Amino acid sequence: MTAFAPLLGLLQEVPDHRRAEGKVYQLAYVLLFSILAIVSGGNSYRSIVTFIEMHRPRLNEVFGLTWRRAPAHTAIRYILQGLDCDAVEAAFRGHAKLLQAAHAKPGGGSLAIDGKTLRGSFDAFRDRAAAHLLGLFATDTALVLAHSEVDEKSNEIPAAQALLAELGLAGHLVTLDALHCQRKPSSSPQRPAPT
Repeated sequence: MTAFAPLLGLLQEVPDHRRAEGKVYQLAYVLLFSILAIVSGGNSYRSIVTFIEMHRPRLNEVFGLTWRRAPAHTAIRYILQGLDCDAVEAAFRGHAKLLQAAHAKPGGGSLAIDGKTLRGSFDAFRDRAAAHLLGLFATDTALVLAHSEVDEKSNEIPAAQALLAELGLAGHLVTLDALHCQRKPSSSPQRPAPT
């Protein structure tokens, strides 16, 4: 459990949107086990349930739980879809910051900011453009330190500037695409097509 204690502590700070009667499974453990399922190859709510059920005796033993069965896939869906995205991002950023501090090389490496349009995120029914995210990557530790969504009516330039200001990266070498070298950022091109 000690290896997961820092992440679990950060996940416990994510607010739980469920009513008190609906909290049979503690949110932090559901989130942690969902993360473990996804990094183990799970790609659906049912695969998260399958992971938890297969490993439930070991998870109970390691984390001191008494779960008799895994949550239903509908419960997992309800829990994950109701999360506060900003709180989850803050937990991930906090965990990445701890890992970066523990494993960064002396003198540090550079940081890279790159944007990607998420395949399959276009929603014609809700008239929503494909989601476009910026990621901040530490080259010395190969860690993604932060994500930031690019506003639908904007592009990467102001989003990258806001991310740099928010994270306080003064004194760090940061690399960006040539898109960010414009003289007039206000006349920047629209976001690229999905890849």
